[in-house]
Amino acid sequence: MINVTRTFLPSQEEYQEILSTVWETKWITNRGVLVKKLENLISNYLECSMPILMTNGTLPLQIALKGFEIKGEVITTPFSYIATTSSILWEGCSPVFVDIDPRYLSIDEELIVDKITDKTEAILVTHVFGNPCNIEVLQAISNKYGLKLIFDAAHCFGVKYKNKSIFEYGDVSTCSFHATKLFHTGEGGALFCKPELRDLFYYRHNFGHIDSENFLCVGINAKMSELQAALGLAMLPYISNLIAERKSLHDYYINNLTIDFAFEIRAETIWNYAYFPVLFEDESRLLRAISSLNKNDIYPRRYFYPSLESVSVISNQHKSCPISNDVSKRILCLPFYNGLEKKDILKICNLINEL
Repeated sequence: MINVTRTFLPSQEEYQEILSTVWETKWITNRGVLVKKLENLISNYLECSMPILMTNGTLPLQIALKGFEIKGEVITTPFSYIATTSSILWEGCSPVFVDIDPRYLSIDEELIVDKITDKTEAILVTHVFGNPCNIEVLQAISNKYGLKLIFDAAHCFGVKYKNKSIFEYGDVSTCSFHATKLFHTGEGGALFCKPELRDLFYYRHNFGHIDSENFLCVGINAKMSELQAALGLAMLPYISNLIAERKSLHDYYINNLTIDFAFEIRAETIWNYAYFPVLFEDESRLLRAISSLNKNDIYPRRYFYPSLESVSVISNQHKSCPISNDVSKRILCLPFYNGLEKKDILKICNLINEL
């Protein structure tokens, strides 16, 4: 079976060696030595501000909205995983969808101003597949209208834009360390922000504690455990080699497929080769491709389908997003992971090319 992704794992011996610290100290959670070490190493590796590590990648979005006391409308993208929008709704805010740019698949920044009202308080957008949004324009809009700018950078570990970590942009950037991601801790995530904002979010991810008896604010429990951090520490030394391998696999796909890669990587981006999406001419061809691949025990996935403005459980201003709706019906992520063999890529390419 060839799935859309497969989790890379360091050796059990490497993980157990790091984990032995936990058995010695009996310190499992509440920001132990491994969590703090991983925060420092990530900051050094990515050359970015110190992250606040959390137990998954959705909580940083929720804590960002809560910390900024966002209560009104949040402009966002319909082309993302549902966590982007569900975080807005979970915090009692209203998502306002803006269509996407068909070249980059991120929010079309030229359409945002028309959606700003006196209820708009923030822009929360996704660097889709790790491909940066038009950061400068989004920042200019945010500055002009006094809006908070939050980037869902779930796919972006290792991405640089203009020679700077992607996590250094906006008021807040968040990342997922889910097992399907390039860098992972099984489950996990992080919030990145300017140093002067760190306390605003740090205390909210730890029940609001200043110390064991005093509280700064109301918070929740979003702390990463030592068990998760140990896996991250075992993973981190491999990342550069994993990205290099993924580039090789990406290039092999490109050289053997007759169908187009789904998006244009924004200029001045050092990409992390997070996914391999392709764009079919129409949905019927996509469905035929899925059927053909499934018959050969190959399982791609429709990221991101359906377009979020059409999801029934989402309460929003139901505005039409025709480009996102169209792209979501035609885009398919092919199997792409470290350890995927080129003979299997060639088989996938041949099956698709035959259609």
